[in-house]
Amino acid sequence: MAPSTIIIARGLFRSARCRSLQTPLASTSLAVRQISTKSAPSLTCTLKDTTSTSTKHLNGGALALAAAATALCGATSLNTTFCDKNNLSIKDPETVFSLKRRTSSRLVSEGIGIVPEIEATSPAVPASTPAETESVGKASPSHAVKKSPPSKNGATHQKKLKNPAALHIESDLVLSKQEEKFEESVQKAKKHAGGLKLFSGNGNMALGMEIAQLLGINLGKATVGKFADGEVNVMIHENVRGKDCYIIQPTCPPVNDNLMELLLMVSTLNRASARRITVVIPYYGYARQDRKMQARVPISAADVARLLEAMGIDRVIAVDLHCGQIQGFFGPRVPVDNLDGGVVGINHFGDKDLHNPVIVSPDAGGVYRAKKFKEGLQHKFDLHDVGLAMIIKQRARAGTVDQMDLVGDVNDCDCVIVDDMIDTAGTICKAAAVLKSKGARRVFAFASHGLLSGPGNDRIRNSVMEECVILNTIPSTPQRKTNDKLVELSVAPLLAQTIFNCHAKKSISALFR
Repeated sequence: MAPSTIIIARGLFRSARCRSLQTPLASTSLAVRQISTKSAPSLTCTLKDTTSTSTKHLNGGALALAAAATALCGATSLNTTFCDKNNLSIKDPETVFSLKRRTSSRLVSEGIGIVPEIEATSPAVPASTPAETESVGKASPSHAVKKSPPSKNGATHQKKLKNPAALHIESDLVLSKQEEKFEESVQKAKKHAGGLKLFSGNGNMALGMEIAQLLGINLGKATVGKFADGEVNVMIHENVRGKDCYIIQPTCPPVNDNLMELLLMVSTLNRASARRITVVIPYYGYARQDRKMQARVPISAADVARLLEAMGIDRVIAVDLHCGQIQGFFGPRVPVDNLDGGVVGINHFGDKDLHNPVIVSPDAGGVYRAKKFKEGLQHKFDLHDVGLAMIIKQRARAGTVDQMDLVGDVNDCDCVIVDDMIDTAGTICKAAAVLKSKGARRVFAFASHGLLSGPGNDRIRNSVMEECVILNTIPSTPQRKTNDKLVELSVAPLLAQTIFNCHAKKSISALFR
């Protein structure tokens, strides 16, 4: 292939070394000579300053312009020479590295358009500004961009360049269709290879895939299984060195298996030199054992937190912790984001035609959660007559309710019972029966975590509730799908937006305002 010469016109660019310095190229020119061979195509670039005897301020510009030519011509190596007006050459060793992907992406992101096309339009130049582009080195004069006579409005006419490889760098910020496609590919490459890695265990693979789809990335390649003797086998199949890794793993039943998978995945990523590890736990197991209710019992929620912290996690993202004080079980070096799953339910119940709605807490500990749900309905759907009630329950033992008393008025009202989880559904079904006996028109229920252990699914099917709404923090089962009263909403958009804000260092609390 015959050598070809590329002339890049002058313009205004931002220095690659000093981002606060604007460097004009009014008195400079760049000649690029392309030598193509079958083995290693390369470029030889020369940038000349006709006014200054110092070339230090041109290094960033030559690096940027030469990188643009390298990216568009497909060269694998680059030799750049800087010349002042006395033709004193200075070679920059920093230009000999992979510029094809990195620098060209930076040029587009900083607003410098690169248009590889046969017809190149010269930029509009005021009459007082010289409009000549000089050719340096062995560039042929026939390939230089000639000045066009200015029109009445001060703009220049379009000229067809004889060389099909001619390039032009525009000084405006308007991107062409080719540039838009290039920018989209750059953004996609940043998502896939730029610092964010998303992994999922076997706890809720469907939720992990949905979050990855919303983020526009692929789940990380990993093996999470078991050996023949039942031991957990974890292996990461891609490079995570220096990456921000997010592990999606709820510690739902089987609790111990999912917890062990999470611990070993964190350990594996730490040993693979990941820069930061964030665990996304939609359902935090052992959360109900958050204090000593009697003698000689563990505080299991704190012990799980100590285990995760000892493995070397950097952040925790959870959805509706059973008790907000669980955040304090982690040290100050491990921040915890406790997401309010009620924002997903607010949109669902706000679209219903509720008559005199009353938000009911099934126990005294959930009054704050019910109050936030009520305030969300009032703020988002402009409802001013939303009431609040509470049920005081007395347990005979764990999982068994002895007596329930209602605090508040629910007569001729549509009630929404708001809780953080439904385990065996005994409490919520009995609360619905109490509300019906007190004159409630319709009874709905909302919970972030639908465990539905044992007879939970059948109890909801046979209850007096109109509808029971849960989130998909725990994987669904075929038995749940056959229950007409059970509605499952997706928490993936909330978690995906939280992961994005966390990775981009944006506010998370803004999602709940």
